[in-house]
Amino acid sequence: MLLAIDCGNTNTLFAVHDGAGWRAQWRTATYSTRTADEYAVWLQQLLQLQGLSLEDLKGCVISSVVPQSLFNLRNLARRYIGSEPVVVGDAHVDLGVGVNLPRPEEAGADRLVNALGGRVVYDGAMIIVDSGTATTFDVVSADGDFEGGIIAPGINLSMQALHQAAARLPRIAIEKPQRVMGTDTVGAMQSGVFWGYVDLIDGLVTRLKDEYGQPMTVIATGGVVSLFEGAARTIDHYDPDLTMRGLLEIWKRNAPQGEGASAS
Repeated sequence: MLLAIDCGNTNTLFAVHDGAGWRAQWRTATYSTRTADEYAVWLQQLLQLQGLSLEDLKGCVISSVVPQSLFNLRNLARRYIGSEPVVVGDAHVDLGVGVNLPRPEEAGADRLVNALGGRVVYDGAMIIVDSGTATTFDVVSADGDFEGGIIAPGINLSMQALHQAAARLPRIAIEKPQRVMGTDTVGAMQSGVFWGYVDLIDGLVTRLKDEYGQPMTVIATGGVVSLFEGAARTIDHYDPDLTMRGLLEIWKRNAPQGEGASAS
C-alpha cells in the first residue's frame, strides 16, 4: 500500500491507496516541530481503525511546502515504512509537468502536483483554484504545462487578520449569509468574507480567462473551496481529490521498480 502525504502550511493530509482506490484519508494540523516518532504514533492509531498497520505500507510519496516538516516526514517513511520516499521537488523526481516560468524553481510543489492531478482527468487548458492558507489560481496549458497564476490570501487568514486587527470585531465562522447586506456585526462580517471571496474567485478567474484568450476549464479544490459551491459562477468542477490524484501519478512515474504497479 502507498502512503501519500500533502503537507501544507496549515494542514497536512495523509492518504492510503491500496492499489484499487483510496482506502482512508486523515487531516492534521501542520506543526513543523512534530517528529517522525510522533507522526508514527498518531498514524498507527488511525491505521488500526481501518484494520491496517504501518507494516502494511510499502511506499511513500510526499509533497511539502514546509521544509522542517519535510525533514520529519522523510524520516517517518525511512524509519517506519522502510522506504525512501518519492519527494516532489527532488532533482531526480519526474513530475511529468513542464514549468513555463523564467525561474521554474519558484513553482510550489503543491501547485505542480495539482497541475498533474488536473491533467489526468480534464482536457484542454485549465485554471485550478486551490483554497488553503493561500488561495491560488494556477494556469495549466492544454499540453499540461504549468504557466503561472495568482496567489491571494486564504479566507481563514483574512478572517484571522480582521479579528486581530480590529478590537471590536469578533471571531466568526465561515458560512453563507442569507443576505448580502448585514444588519448586525456578525452578519456584516460573514457577508464581507463569504461574498468577498466569491467575487475574488469569479473576478480573478474572469481576468485570467480574458488574458489567456482561449477556452479554459476551471477546477476548484482544497479544504475550504467547497463552501463556495453553487455561489461562485466561474467554477466548472469541484474536485477534492485533485492533489491526491497528482501524488498518485507522481508515484507511478517514480516508484522503485516493482512497486509502481501496487498503486495503479
